[in-house]
Amino acid sequence: MITVLVADDHAMVRAGIVRMLEDADGISVIAQAASGEEAISSCRILRPDVVLMDVRMPGIGGLEATRKLKQISPETRVIALSAYDQEPMPSLLLKAGASAYVTKGASEQEMVLAVRQVAKGQRYISPCVAQTMALSQLNGDDGSPFEMLSEREMQISLMIASCHKVQDIAENLHISAKTVNSYRYRVFEKLNINGDVELTLLAMRHGLIDAPEA
Repeated sequence: MITVLVADDHAMVRAGIVRMLEDADGISVIAQAASGEEAISSCRILRPDVVLMDVRMPGIGGLEATRKLKQISPETRVIALSAYDQEPMPSLLLKAGASAYVTKGASEQEMVLAVRQVAKGQRYISPCVAQTMALSQLNGDDGSPFEMLSEREMQISLMIASCHKVQDIAENLHISAKTVNSYRYRVFEKLNINGDVELTLLAMRHGLIDAPEA
C-alpha cells in the first residue's frame, strides 16, 4: 500500500485530489495539510511514501516545504502540484528534491500514475511541462531572470515576494537579518530592480507567486 499525504491550502481542491487517490487500488491517503508547515509537521510523525505538495501555499510555500521535507524524511517522495507549467518553477522544484511535477489540470489517471511511479523511485513530469522545458533548452531561450539566482537567493526572493518580513525570514532560515538583507540587495542588483514591490511584480509576471485576490 502506498501511503500519501496531500498538501493544498484550498479545501475543495484537496478533497478532490483525496477522492481521486482513494478510488485507486493500492493507494491510501493517511493525512492532509493546508500549508507547508503542516505538511512538514505531519511527515515528521507519519513518514508517508508520497507527498502531493501544492507549490503555492501560505507560509513557507511548497518550494521551501519540499526542501525541508527532504531533509527530515529523505525517503518520502514529493510530487509538486501547480497550475503553472512554465519555467523556472518546474526546475526549481526538481532541484529542491521533488520527484515529479504535475499540473493541476492533470486527469485522475495521470495523478495516480505519478504517485505510483514516484513510489517506485522513478520521476514523472506532466507531458506539457516536459515539452515546455525541452523546447526552452532547444530554442536557447533566455527564460526567466530568476534563473540567474542562486538557490538561497531564490529562496529569499520568494519569501520576500510572498510578504514575509526580514526578521521572519531570518528566523525561518536560521540566519541573521543582516545576512537576509545582504542576499536581498544582491537579488535586486542581479534582477536590476529597486525594491520589494518590483520584486513582487516580477515574481507575479513569471508565475512564481499568485496575484493578490481583489
